[in-house]
Amino acid sequence: MEIERKFLVKHLPENLEQYPHACLEQGYLCTAPVVRARKEGDRFVLTYKGKGLLEREEYNLPLTEEAYRHLIAKADGRIITKVRYRIPLPDGLTAELDLFAGDLSGLTVIEVEFPDRARALSFVPPEWFGADVTMDGRYQNSRLSDPSLPLPPFGPAAEKNILTP
Repeated sequence: MEIERKFLVKHLPENLEQYPHACLEQGYLCTAPVVRARKEGDRFVLTYKGKGLLEREEYNLPLTEEAYRHLIAKADGRIITKVRYRIPLPDGLTAELDLFAGDLSGLTVIEVEFPDRARALSFVPPEWFGADVTMDGRYQNSRLSDPSLPLPPFGPAAEKNILTP
């Protein structure tokens, strides 16, 4: 079970390059249910995600590079590329800060995974986190992969344009 909250970014942390980071490339073979192929460095994974925003089933299966290349060629929509920074937070949590590239350049999102729903709901984000968009499905990567859908607000004016779900 994946339990995760998602936020926009008010401002980037200082010395961002000091944190572990990797380039990610991912494509979606299906969005209902979500079936994704992802490359992160020299790691390749096929992921299934069930329905949900705050909580949902998630299963990951390792892939070979050959299998990944075969699957990514069949992906629907845009291939998402981003750099993910892993920034430690108090209480053993990690902020995964994604800086998107390509068509989504300028979009910056933070995801934080939690061991249980109670921790997710009681989490108080650091001051550099922006609007909580957990319940706004427009920020799900599977939706962002569909070039026929309008992009959600992002960039400096995004905080003012977030819709309350």
